[in-house]
Amino acid sequence: MRIYWDLYSAWFRMGLFTFGGGYAMLPMIQREVIEKYHWATEDEVMDYYAVGQCTPGIIAVNTATFIGYKVKGTLGGIVATLGVISPSLVIITLIAGLITNFSDLAVVQHALKGIQVGVCVLMFVSVRNLFLKGVKQLPDCIVFIAAFLLAQFTDLSTVILVIAAGAVGYARMILKEKNV
Repeated sequence: MRIYWDLYSAWFRMGLFTFGGGYAMLPMIQREVIEKYHWATEDEVMDYYAVGQCTPGIIAVNTATFIGYKVKGTLGGIVATLGVISPSLVIITLIAGLITNFSDLAVVQHALKGIQVGVCVLMFVSVRNLFLKGVKQLPDCIVFIAAFLLAQFTDLSTVILVIAAGAVGYARMILKEKNV
């Protein structure tokens, strides 16, 4: 039973103290999931993020589900998912009625702008860390640049980009095995 409480409370904390979604959550995931509980490795978390990007839903929820499932099967996935969504449900329920009454106040608008800047910093650091851990060789750089340019300058779906990058990675593995 302790493991279910740990799953729920860890993901609850991440859901409560992270603003900006899944990418902004990466530093907390690293602390809780990788360093504190050892539920997954950095490579596994990156894989979960990649798959979470391709699947319907929110990356943070998908990642919680994947890690919870890895740790304790279906029930672990459900518990971790409930943990990460519980704070949002409570907070949104409380704020929903209040925000319409106070959204015109200058102090609220400035606070939200400040939060946006802080979230941008967290996302930048997370993306930089993902880049440093995932782009290690020249072929990785080529795939990164191609995917970045396609994402930036075309309307190509991110799902297609992730699937294409996965196909390139798979092809590289097959070619590497044949050359060995």
